[in-house]
Amino acid sequence: MTAAFPALRMRRGRSAPWIRAMLAEHRLHPSDFILPLFICDGDGCEEPIAALPGVSRWTVDKIGARAKQAHEAGIPCVALFPNTPGPLRTVGAEEALNPDNLICRAVKAVKDACPEIGVLTDVALDPYTEHGHDGLIDERGCVLNDLTSAMLVQQALVQAEAGADIVAPSDMMDGRVGAIRTALEQAGKCDTAIMAYAAKYASAFYGPFRDAVGSGGRLKGDKRGYQMDPANAAEALREVALDIAEGADMVMVKPGMPYLDVLAAVRQRFEVPTFAYQVSGEYAMIEHAAAAGAGDRDALILETLLAFKRAGASGILTYHALDAARLIVG
Repeated sequence: MTAAFPALRMRRGRSAPWIRAMLAEHRLHPSDFILPLFICDGDGCEEPIAALPGVSRWTVDKIGARAKQAHEAGIPCVALFPNTPGPLRTVGAEEALNPDNLICRAVKAVKDACPEIGVLTDVALDPYTEHGHDGLIDERGCVLNDLTSAMLVQQALVQAEAGADIVAPSDMMDGRVGAIRTALEQAGKCDTAIMAYAAKYASAFYGPFRDAVGSGGRLKGDKRGYQMDPANAAEALREVALDIAEGADMVMVKPGMPYLDVLAAVRQRFEVPTFAYQVSGEYAMIEHAAAAGAGDRDALILETLLAFKRAGASGILTYHALDAARLIVG
């Protein structure tokens, strides 16, 4: 005699690929991704980044081809990050305001090569300071919020004038989003969007990125005085609320995987376009795990990216964007 069993067997919905696909609650698509690209000085060069296996810095003359490759894969946007030459890094970060700096030349090169793709630029001073901090500092090494914000406004204007579609302040200074929004409107750049790094944590997962932009070995002290404490979640909601009120079109949670609870809470509370950054340390862990035979690389890539979508991400900045697009569409 067959033992009694509930009428609903959940496994029926998992019994074959077609029904799993039909019942899937979340899906990945290449349009979910933003591809970060690193820029270096020189001509005709690709510089592999040891701390980020499979990722390179590219000179301006080669960056357009990388953006075009992303566009052809269905990726809608690239994010550009410069490795500013050492002699141009100063206490006052003056190179950030140079309309012919690496990032501005790269924006123009991408737009010339592939006008259809979106370009996001990082608004922060750490690629330009000799001390590696995101802002201007006083004699004690403390980052000066208001003086930094004033400079970030000028940096955002320079990038918008170069052709950036989205400026993304990643510095975590108070009030900078509102100041940038006002300045963009006054300059006639009302179509330039702001993606605020609204909840950016003082994380241990940023090491490879700092190597990629050349700021890691320069950093004096740490960034805990202005980036968020990993212990705090409610504070992130306050930060996001402030940035939205100041005019942010989109917000970001960074890092990604260790902060899925924050990502989900932000999306549920505010219902605004919410992005996550799968940061360099997360990327490197997947690459090293796969290289060590601890997991299938393709499966690890897709599972982690799907976790961001499940948590509510509108999109994901990821160094795996091209690989993921290939895996999704074949």
